[in-house]
Amino acid sequence: MRSLISLATREREALIDVTARVLAVVAASGVRDGLCCVYAHGATAAIMIQENWDASVPTDVVNFLRTLIPPGVWLHDRQDGNGDAHLKAGLVGPSETIPVIDGALGLSTWQGIFFCEFDGPRADRRISVTVVADD
Repeated sequence: MRSLISLATREREALIDVTARVLAVVAASGVRDGLCCVYAHGATAAIMIQENWDASVPTDVVNFLRTLIPPGVWLHDRQDGNGDAHLKAGLVGPSETIPVIDGALGLSTWQGIFFCEFDGPRADRRISVTVVADD
């Protein structure tokens, strides 16, 4: 089963917790055991599994990536000013695969699934969630 999640982002860079929305797709799929692939559409977005209990962790991730890959110094910036966003998205990666165990996401207590926006704000971002049952 495949489902699309749409969301709007409000900041240039942010991690947005989408765990509940992904879990809803898994529940609707009826899959008890299998895999859930979460994929961010767009060359300046990514998916990350990270701690979702303390809001400082997503902020720290954004700040770390800003330090590691600053804006305004990349060749691609001559095109549309978002060279850093492409590099951040490539470093983090467009997808994560999570086991489905007894109908639930196989995340640990403090893990959540985050959509990573590196070139916002955007009115229409999309995430594909594909759930496949074990055979």
